[in-house]
Amino acid sequence: MDRKINFSAGPSGLPLSVLEHAQKELTSYQGKGYSIMEISHRSKVFEEIHFGAMDKIKRLYGINDDYEILFLQGGASLQFAMIPMNLCKGGKAEYVDTGVWTSKAIKEAKIQGINYEVIASSKDTNFDRIPENINFSDDADYAYICTNNTIYGTQYKSLPKTKAPLVIDASSDFFSYKMDFSNIGVLYGGAQKNAGPSGVTVVIIRKDLLDRAGESVPTMLKYKTHTDAKSLFNTPPTFGIYLLNLTLGWIESQGGLDAIKGVNEQKASILYEAIDNSGGFYKGHSIKKDRSIMNVSYNIALNSELEPVFVAEAEKAGMIGLKGHRHLGGIRASIYNAVSLENVKTLVSFMGEFAKKFG
Repeated sequence: MDRKINFSAGPSGLPLSVLEHAQKELTSYQGKGYSIMEISHRSKVFEEIHFGAMDKIKRLYGINDDYEILFLQGGASLQFAMIPMNLCKGGKAEYVDTGVWTSKAIKEAKIQGINYEVIASSKDTNFDRIPENINFSDDADYAYICTNNTIYGTQYKSLPKTKAPLVIDASSDFFSYKMDFSNIGVLYGGAQKNAGPSGVTVVIIRKDLLDRAGESVPTMLKYKTHTDAKSLFNTPPTFGIYLLNLTLGWIESQGGLDAIKGVNEQKASILYEAIDNSGGFYKGHSIKKDRSIMNVSYNIALNSELEPVFVAEAEKAGMIGLKGHRHLGGIRASIYNAVSLENVKTLVSFMGEFAKKFG
């Protein structure tokens, strides 16, 4: 099978075994004579998948009964608006701005007219780091961060401590390492990077936050609407949840989040080493202590005009998705869970040959 090595930032590659499993069941799920896409979301057959995926999430993260799992639609972008709609209680919301995605969330807070404050930002250094000395107010309605920035290649190495509920957009490092839930109020993200295809948004929310939404919040935009209905209030993205369930099962089969983290750290280490040891040919965007193990953004420092050549030649060599985001340019390798260590070694070898050729 001629499959490309997929370094796309999202939607990204899925484990081949997951795709092959879905392929075998596409027209006849478990030999039942129908596709999972063709049956009711209220059938027992689909409910086994639906609730099975929720159970896997709880096991992987070690989540207790204080939390609800939701499968929603609208991507992380809809969550930018749903968070203030549901969690503001008349006080102040606080945000840390580490790039495009937090900036968009802050914009939604502004549109809704809530009382909010950006307490820290790395905008003045083009988002090449996580701000230091992040201090959220204990009495804030919520404290908002994005753990990993896909564009700029930065990532929190530890979560801020706060008495206020911590709200985390984890879209691009979801299901890549275990997290301490002791002060997490909401953890959410799109599935399309580490956990499945686009179309499913996973929201993990602490139950005590569910009653904050006022009567003016539309029914479909209330978290409680969906927790009360176990994410079956309306028709969910059934095939996406099916693939999410398969992908979560694959993560468990790899040894869970600790094992996944170990492999991800190895991949990032050899890729950053190749950048740092290139004699200045390649240059990473983020500062070293805040480098992401999911998204590696870098430039060809000696001649930026070589970057489109790099992307084109890499594609000829069987590697796709390496063009940097339009906000930053350059090159970006997204090395999510489904990208193997061997895949990254192939990229590193290509980088070395390219530097010899054009350096």
